Amino acid sequence: MDDEERRETWEQFRELVNMTPAGLEKWLESDESHSAGQHGKDGAESTGHASGRRIVEIQRSKKGDLSDDDYQHMRKVVGYVRRHLAQRPSGDVRDTRWRHSLMNWGHDPLA
Repeated sequence: MDDEERRETWEQFRELVNMTPAGLEKWLESDESHSAGQHGKDGAESTGHASGRRIVEIQRSKKGDLSDDDYQHMRKVVGYVRRHLAQRPSGDVRDTRWRHSLMNWGHDPLA
């Protein structure tokens, strides 16, 4: 990944991930967070929940310390959030799996 791709990824990630590390950590501890997303047959942690933990690590890292793997995850987050936002259900989304899933990925659509 070249410097321009890193810059674009950084900006998009910072724009779409609108939850603070502390706020995201608190959310990830909630029952709603654990029930959102797709779980494996063995009840393993959902992909979004694991992503949320990784997002907190990225947010707490110095920009210069981020690896190519971190930037790849940031791109994955940007893609997921954009796709999911395009599928917004009608009506009040306050207490929906749609919102909860997005929040696992660091984006609260009501913020």
